[in-house]
Amino acid sequence: MINPTNSALSALRAFGQKQGVTSHNVANMNTDGFKKSRAVLEEGDPSGVTVSVTQIDTPGALLPADDGTGEMRETSNVALEEEVCSLITTRHGFAANVQTLKTWDEMTEELIDLLA
Repeated sequence: MINPTNSALSALRAFGQKQGVTSHNVANMNTDGFKKSRAVLEEGDPSGVTVSVTQIDTPGALLPADDGTGEMRETSNVALEEEVCSLITTRHGFAANVQTLKTWDEMTEELIDLLA
């Protein structure tokens, strides 16, 4: 029997990191010049999940400066709708891995009861 505990725990840590990146993006979405980051989850070796975080350098919108000088300022490149979608998928991934741990616990308990 294969123990899924390590894979599920690895995925839970990865989804936690992904949620942290998304939270950082949302917290800084109104900061001029802020560049969002993306967390990409990948299959680890031999099992588990690894996270790579990259900064996305697309430009934000150019708006006139608030001080009336005629200069332009660049807003952040964070789109709230993208971040909300990321949070939803993270939530579902987290819930699926928690369910994996619960199912493994139930199976182990049944096996112990059968052997006892």
